[in-house]
Amino acid sequence: MGRSRGGLTTKIHALVDACGLPIRLKITEGQAHDGRSAQDMIDTVKRGDVLLADRAYDSNVLRQTLAARGATANVKPMPNRVAALRFNRRLYRKRNLVERFFNKIKHYRAVATRYDKRDDNFLASIKLASIRIWLRFIESMT
Repeated sequence: MGRSRGGLTTKIHALVDACGLPIRLKITEGQAHDGRSAQDMIDTVKRGDVLLADRAYDSNVLRQTLAARGATANVKPMPNRVAALRFNRRLYRKRNLVERFFNKIKHYRAVATRYDKRDDNFLASIKLASIRIWLRFIESMT
């Protein structure tokens, strides 16, 4: 768990599919930069996929890694970037599926209040909440 002025903090990183269902989950310290944690999260991104991410994940290294895999990154560029990059605003609107996922896991009390003080227990409670979200989706499809 990270330490900040407000006490123990943790960031939850999630990679979701086109239906808003979680594929990869990770937690980092609150003071850690978001872009550095993206490298091991994108292992499931394949050729032809498009990664939608917010400004915190804007880096040349991430874009090059995705290009080497045959995927593209539609990441909103940082305002202080010197060279302008291609960015599709209409496609970027689909990123709200990630925000909806975070809203869904906040309905689970153990995740929202961060009862667990150990990072492995907290990640386990996030994964349990994610399993329930997956089960609810599968149940609605049948």
